Amino acid sequence: MTSSVKKQAVNRLRRVAGQIRGLEKMVGGNKYCVDILHQSLAVKQALSSFEDFILKNHLTTHVVQQIKSGKKSKAIKEIFSIYQLAKCK
Repeated sequence: MTSSVKKQAVNRLRRVAGQIRGLEKMVGGNKYCVDILHQSLAVKQALSSFEDFILKNHLTTHVVQQIKSGKKSKAIKEIFSIYQLAKCK
């Protein structure tokens, strides 16, 4: 991972962590359930966006390199495992 990609990934995770702390405060503060659910869905979307970011980086760097270096089956195996995990959502 380049330092730029790493920095962006960490920033996204910090944003998600802040959202989760906000959720915790909302629950502790007896906020309206629908408002809590909206915030929870925002956290899920932020994590999904993070996953997309990391996957795109992996595909454009590691997978390309694996294919170029003759490790095509490893690349396929990794992509398929991610696909299987995503189906379980």
